[in-house]
Amino acid sequence: MLYEAWQRDTRPPLQPGTGITAPATGSSQTAVPTPTQPLSAAPAAASAPAAAAPAPAGALQRGDVVRVETDLYIADINTAGGDLRRLELLEHRDTIDRKKNFLLLQEAEHTYVAQAGLIGGTLPNHRTKFTASTNTAKLADGAQSVSVRLTAPESDGIKVTKVYTFHRGRYEIDVGFEVENKSANAVTPDAYFQLVRDGKPPEGDSAMLPTFTGVAVYTEREKFLKLPFTDIEKGKASYPKKSNDGWIAFLQHYFLSAWLPKANAPREYFAQRGDSGLFSAGVILSVGKIEPGATASLVVPLYAGPQEQDKLEVLAPGLELTVDYGWLTIIAKPLFWFLQWLYGLVGNWGTAIILLTVTIKAVFYPLSAASYRSMARMRVVAPKMQKLKERFGDDRQGMSQAMMELYRAEKINPLGGCLPVVVQIPVFIALYWVLLASVELRHAPFMLWINDLSNPDPWFVLPTLMGATMIFQTYLNPEPPDPVQAKIMKIMPIAFSIMFFFFPAGLVLYWLINNILSIAQQWQITRATENATPAHGKK
Repeated sequence: MLYEAWQRDTRPPLQPGTGITAPATGSSQTAVPTPTQPLSAAPAAASAPAAAAPAPAGALQRGDVVRVETDLYIADINTAGGDLRRLELLEHRDTIDRKKNFLLLQEAEHTYVAQAGLIGGTLPNHRTKFTASTNTAKLADGAQSVSVRLTAPESDGIKVTKVYTFHRGRYEIDVGFEVENKSANAVTPDAYFQLVRDGKPPEGDSAMLPTFTGVAVYTEREKFLKLPFTDIEKGKASYPKKSNDGWIAFLQHYFLSAWLPKANAPREYFAQRGDSGLFSAGVILSVGKIEPGATASLVVPLYAGPQEQDKLEVLAPGLELTVDYGWLTIIAKPLFWFLQWLYGLVGNWGTAIILLTVTIKAVFYPLSAASYRSMARMRVVAPKMQKLKERFGDDRQGMSQAMMELYRAEKINPLGGCLPVVVQIPVFIALYWVLLASVELRHAPFMLWINDLSNPDPWFVLPTLMGATMIFQTYLNPEPPDPVQAKIMKIMPIAFSIMFFFFPAGLVLYWLINNILSIAQQWQITRATENATPAHGKK
């Protein structure tokens, strides 16, 4: 964490001319600055957008609302700009009020909308007033898609229609433009597709859990990059501006929205903060050259929905990385696959977590046993350690030498109780991230009073039991020779219990089961070691 903070503070700012230029402060019109470096400078790029996307407006304009209903969405499209301003997910409940559906895009509690437009001259953008042929659209029984067409005022002989297409059973929304050139000259318009939101974390996010809210960019060359809002605001966000592949997205806990342009199409990515305090992130693509009398179209899918890994990885390369397990992804992904497989067998995520914990504990049994044997030997020699403390008093150097001699005589490795645990730590941390980041566990019930494994235990029973198991484990462990360390070890179970009051029940369940299994294993090994000591002494 300190290293990442140091990187953010010491990373050099972006050099002028390498990215999108923000519009001038106070301008009431759409600013269309021209990039100093054409997109053709990108590898294998064929053509380049001519200008950057307009910055988000301070206040969204008002127009007529077109409501679209599908099997997955209730969506509101506003004719002011043709924006997608509200997206209600029918298969996911609200974080706070389970009686309501989850709102991903909205403009009520906070601003989070999808916008698209054309760049140049009088071409329509997200400030243009469109006309819709209907104010409602519903996915018909048996139909696989439903479309909404919005027409912009014709200007200079250019007729533009924005088209939204929603699909059955899919969280991808096709957003496109149809451009008809009725003028006497050829035109080469560019199109931008952007997401605009404020910097507030999603409602219900816990400060105790380190989830990411911000921008993500992926290209085959640079791979997966996360851009925190603070870096974008300070101009420290570093990401590839021009590419022939990839996508750009807004991420939050469990959900994302991402523009997914088709591969092998030159594009320019941008992420910026406007004067109004809103952040925008998107992509610019060329519609192509349109001769007089010809029509051209451009479609870019917008994914807006849950971070379900099996669905994301088939939509676009690297999109499954938005379920971010960090540097332990190589361990976390197999763990999630196994957890999902267990859920398929038992039909309950809580039971699957218990079975997964038991399996991991069984795999690491030899290492844990070695650790507990070492601690058991330490308990056996505890009386001798106490005599050494009384003998040497404040002579720390003499005490240390005497302890080393005692360890050699008793054939005890003082690190024997630590090293096996250290080997297991990456697996346990990876499982922590699996339980924290998987949307499949969101609002998943377990049993009795626990009806949501992604939320804290409402009666604090699990964290209380976990604290009790930690206290019992402290009793089984040898008491540290240092009095201060001994006091810390006694305080830690209480401190951890308080922390776990705010953790999701699924995480606490995992730790509780792990502690119970550890206690059983440690108690059995400790008893066997202590019972064998007198017999060894008689020999």
